[in-house]
This record gives sequence, structure tokens and C-alpha cells, in this order.
Amino acid sequence: MGNCFSCFKVPPVPPPAAESSTDPASCKPLQEASDQEDGDVDGGMLHRQVSEKQQRSSEMVQSNGNKGLSGLLGEGVASRTFCRIPLGGRSGSDKRSDTASANNNSLLPVRSVSDSKINALFEQYKDGAEDAILADGIERLCNDLCVRPDEFCVLVLAWRFEAEQMCCFTRQEFVTGCKTIKVESIKGMQSRLPDLCREVQQDGELFKKLYRFTFKFGLDPDQRILPADMAICLWRLVFSQNEPHIMHRWLQFLEQHPHVRGIPRDTWNMFLNFVETVGDDLSSYDDAEAWPSLFDDFVEFENDQVNQNVTKARESGICD
Repeated sequence: MGNCFSCFKVPPVPPPAAESSTDPASCKPLQEASDQEDGDVDGGMLHRQVSEKQQRSSEMVQSNGNKGLSGLLGEGVASRTFCRIPLGGRSGSDKRSDTASANNNSLLPVRSVSDSKINALFEQYKDGAEDAILADGIERLCNDLCVRPDEFCVLVLAWRFEAEQMCCFTRQEFVTGCKTIKVESIKGMQSRLPDLCREVQQDGELFKKLYRFTFKFGLDPDQRILPADMAICLWRLVFSQNEPHIMHRWLQFLEQHPHVRGIPRDTWNMFLNFVETVGDDLSSYDDAEAWPSLFDDFVEFENDQVNQNVTKARESGICD
């Protein structure tokens, strides 16, 4: 990825000179047959022309030591030019075969990354006591990548590495992840991150996978429900590149209702469907559908806010 396959295309073979496509001596039967077929037109003139051509061809062969094409072109040039093109002409199927071969050669395999280089990179950030990159190492890694640990691209990187928990890359996660995105250095990782982010932003299915990963990523090993404060932070992070219109009001609702202490997995997952369904003003919300009760509470809260604003506006107009 990121490589331009056109850089690997094989340069086209220059066509051979027209006069060197056949041996001069081999032209005799064709010329004599042609002379016989057209003898009625001007047999004497054609006979003289053929005789002169035969004499010149014989002299050329003799002057080059009877080497044929090798003598006329040089042995190296002849072998390089004609080893790819069959003598005696090219049929349409031959041309199609050559085209298919050229297309296959233009897509050469991308160079694989080095396990030893990836492991050496891992060692630069590995914790002294554990065979993993922990919080300090991840902070140094982010500094070298010129990004902050709370940026969207770091979340994407953790997703592509299939990290089990925050602030930790095991050796297996790091090595396998680098192989997956085909990087073996900080420079390579730095140049690859924008592509990874762009891919997930442009592909809805990839974003859905990232979104569902984010819930699991935020859990501690013994947790099944995401704490509300952590969920708020992760919602801000995962939607930082494409924020839904209701996002600010949703997070404000959670912050103003401290009784909401945790977000279950189904609520987290269905929120993505929720923001795609309800519209900017929640007018498409149907409470008869099987939405989590927290969404019902949010819509009711929003409607109350709208009614209060309308009432205040009317009272303000009356007082004026």
C-alpha cells in the first residue's frame, strides 16, 4: 500500500528493425513464388529485380562471414532482441498473450518487512520489566511519531495492532501489527498513519469495526461496562474526524445526569445506528422501536429542553 506499482513496470522491448526480421537468404522462395505469380505482368523486369536482390543478399551474407542476423546486428543484439519474439510473424493470440504477460509483470510483489527490524524497533520502547510497550513507552513512541497519545490516528494504530487494552502493546501485537500495515521503522509508520486514517474515514464498514473495537479497548480486564467518563472521552475521540450533529447534546446530557454511571456494550454499539437514524432534530426517533432506555431518556430530555426554550421565548415576547 502506498507504493506506486507503475514504478515496477518493465520497460517495453524496442521492436526490431524491419529489414532484420528475416534472414535475407530465406527471402528467395517467397520472391521466386511472387515472380511466378506475377510473371504475366512484366516477367522480364521482375526477373531482373529478383536476380539483383539475390546477388546483393548473397554479397551481404558473405561479407558478414555467413552469420545471418548475428552478423548483421551483432550477436548480442540479435539474441537480446529475438529471444522474446518468435520468428515468422505474430498472430493476434500471440499479441494478446504478450499484453497479458506485460500486465502481470507490472504488478510485482511489494517488498516484505523485516522481522528483525520490527523487533529492534519494539526494543526501543519496551518496558524494562515486561515484554511489552507500556504507558511510558507509548508516550515516547507518540513523541517520535509527532502525535499526541489522545489523537484519532493513535486509536486507529491500536485498532490495526489489535491491542487488547489501553497503554499496552505486547510484542506479538506490535510485530504482527507492523507486518499488517507493512512498516518496520518510525519513518515508515509516520508516513503510513495518514493513509490508515483516510481509509477508515472513507469506508463505513471499516469505521464500524473501529467503533466497536473502541468499546473493548476502553475496558479494564475485569470490566464489562464502560465507565461513563471513559465512554464520553472515547466518543469524543472516535468521532473527532466526523462528529454527528447531536454529539454535543448527547455528551452534555450524559455529563448533566451523574446517575448514568456506565455504558453497556449494546448501548455503545447501537448509538452508531441511533445517530444515523434520528436526524439532526431527533424528529425521526421512534420510541416504539427497541432502542436502549438511555436513548429514550435523552430524547425526552431534548424535547423538554425545546419546550422550555419555546415557553421562554413566548414569555419574553409577552413581556416586551
